[in-house]
Amino acid sequence: MLRPTPGALSSQRLEERPARFPRQRHGPPGLLPTRVDLVVFEAAGPRQLSIDPGESIARFQRPDLPLWVRIRGLADLRRIGLLLQQLQVPAAFLPPLLEVPQRPRVDCCQNALLVVLHRLGFAEDPSELVSDQVGLLLMPNLLVTVEEAPAGSSFPALTEWLLSRSGAVEDRDLDDILHFLIDDLLDDLFPMLEQTANRLDDLEEATLRQPRPRLLSRTFQYRSNVRTVRGQIWPLRHQIRLLLRQRQPLLGPEALVGFQDMADLVELLFENCELLRSQCDAITQAYAASVGNRMNQVMKTLTILTSIFAPLTFIAGIYGMNFEHMPELSWRLGYAYVLILMLVVALLQSYWLWRRGWFQDWTAQR
Repeated sequence: MLRPTPGALSSQRLEERPARFPRQRHGPPGLLPTRVDLVVFEAAGPRQLSIDPGESIARFQRPDLPLWVRIRGLADLRRIGLLLQQLQVPAAFLPPLLEVPQRPRVDCCQNALLVVLHRLGFAEDPSELVSDQVGLLLMPNLLVTVEEAPAGSSFPALTEWLLSRSGAVEDRDLDDILHFLIDDLLDDLFPMLEQTANRLDDLEEATLRQPRPRLLSRTFQYRSNVRTVRGQIWPLRHQIRLLLRQRQPLLGPEALVGFQDMADLVELLFENCELLRSQCDAITQAYAASVGNRMNQVMKTLTILTSIFAPLTFIAGIYGMNFEHMPELSWRLGYAYVLILMLVVALLQSYWLWRRGWFQDWTAQR
């Protein structure tokens, strides 16, 4: 009998999706057609079956027959509810599995283990993320996966590996398969973080060379993506450790070792997210420094022009006065003398500023 802690299996819906729905252009989120198939672990080896909408699934559930039920698309919630009822899944598990979006979680009861994650990926624009919810429920001889918007078949790599190992005894351990599924979802985050790191490196170099407001906007977008990934793995840090301490009876020795490795994997992902956040902060600071340097260069240029033309303006001001007795006014070559004097003063002023390094462009590319 299922006796969860009060509130342990309550729905923990998020205020908004972690990222854009992957097929938003094809319809509202969560309304993709519902498809169901099974992987039955028979004595001769795993076998994959498709289930029609009205077909009963209870005949496949036997004590000696491990069963992996894979549900894709949440358009027909009524059908999904009836299907889970046939499999004797307690009603307390339905809200966390079917209500989207949910907070990432790992909850365990005496004879059940519930995991809710979000599968993240890049949209057409690599600066935007897409996400769909994946719920996993492990019970004795039963593994249920509910995918909100899978891309193609359900976990194709793992399915192909299972079907190619006919009769292997270890393939019937559903707890190991659960570990492989979670590991597959988490492993997809590493290439995303690596691509983000490469793009941040390019942004940092571009910011130092030619700072533009659009580069800063791009950096903020990547920072938001890193914050989204971090928010997905943050709850798992504590919950996986708690699961290991509870010694869930559904998890065998190999699965426990796998979840221990998964805890280390989550810590590594979290550290990478923190490093990328620091890199985003560094780019923001580099942008501010570059803009400040360019502004200083502009002010320095204006100061140089002012320093050169100030004595020339002084000389022109003197000889522009309207006094009657000015000896230089009677000189035949007085105009040429004044122009030569002004040119000499300007050249001496420019040479003096050049010797002091004022003409060096500190914003030029090195």
